[in-house]
Amino acid sequence: MKLAVNIDHFATLREARRSNEPEPVLAALLSEQAGAEGIVCHIRGDRRHIKERDLRLFREAIKTKLNIEMAATKEMKKIAIDLKPEVVSLVPEREEELTTEGGLDVISNEKHLGPHIQELQKAGIRVSIFVDPNLKQIEACHRVGVNLIEINTTKYSDLRPGAERDKALDEIKEVAKYSHTLGMEIHAGHGLDYKNVQPIAEIPEISELSIGFSIVARSAIVGIDMAVREMVSLIE
Repeated sequence: MKLAVNIDHFATLREARRSNEPEPVLAALLSEQAGAEGIVCHIRGDRRHIKERDLRLFREAIKTKLNIEMAATKEMKKIAIDLKPEVVSLVPEREEELTTEGGLDVISNEKHLGPHIQELQKAGIRVSIFVDPNLKQIEACHRVGVNLIEINTTKYSDLRPGAERDKALDEIKEVAKYSHTLGMEIHAGHGLDYKNVQPIAEIPEISELSIGFSIVARSAIVGIDMAVREMVSLIE
């Protein structure tokens, strides 16, 4: 099981004071040294945290894998093709949301997504889709030509231990198994933390977890190196 660290909230902290620290690229490099096998960031249309300059620094400095989350727009496609990250993750985006609220509705956007994905792939960029644990959405992901998905774990992560969370976990397991039969690589993330991550990490079809906020919050107490090492230890 691999860990990809989402760096967004280091940039959120920086932007809270319109400062030049903390430096997101430094957090990314320290995360790699602590055992992260990928760095994730989300450049939004409103640029509320990650900026273009961050992406340029990430592209130059990161030694593992750069995964840029973005909406499926012409503006973002140009940024991706210019930078050529290893992975582009297509996510939904609303201006008023605090954070990404759900998976991309692939079914409703198939006609748009197919050509968009093909252009990114022609540029040598692997494309992932952040998707809810729904079998019909997984089938739509397969139809638009991606072989990598990230299952949205928000519903599971927001629930306390009990029957409802067990049901949400079973939904993720079912979707992971089905996606695997379609030949997809399966990642998962959103809302995972040090207390709830292990049941997700035990799903054999999932090969990578994307975790951000809980690691950033933990790093405020123990430092980024220890925060990443603790999470790596949990998921292994």
